[in-house]
Amino acid sequence: MTPRAPAAGHPRCAPAPRTPVILKPRGPLGPAGFTLLEVLVAFAILSIAVVASIQGFAQGLRLLKAAGDHQQAMLLADQKIREVVAPAEEQKSGTEGPFTWERTISIDPVPELARSPSTEPWKIYRIAVRVGWGDKGRVELVTLRASTGRQVLPGARP
Repeated sequence: MTPRAPAAGHPRCAPAPRTPVILKPRGPLGPAGFTLLEVLVAFAILSIAVVASIQGFAQGLRLLKAAGDHQQAMLLADQKIREVVAPAEEQKSGTEGPFTWERTISIDPVPELARSPSTEPWKIYRIAVRVGWGDKGRVELVTLRASTGRQVLPGARP
């Protein structure tokens, strides 16, 4: 026996009731959630900001190292100038750690000192210290010092 089709008007033939579609309310910027394009743009902006901040920190570290090297070079140059107790014409050089230094002591001519017998023994010495490090790091410190050329002991009479 074959099944028969139900007659029209029969409860089985009635159309199924439709379930209402409930839409989420739209906000001022559109539907809730983000599109793929919005997510990609947000990631691009975020990645540019992260790369820029990392480069800024790296540049800051490079500048900090350069400033530290410069400060060490200035301290070494100052030390080499202060080592000169009784100046005499000379040229010395050496190496300390990553720094190379060269000290030159020369007499600066001052004609005014030769005019009087009391100032004639005095000489003006120019002390120049050059310190170098790495490829481009260079510092030069120069000072003038007056001396009679003879050793003066503290507390001794001339």
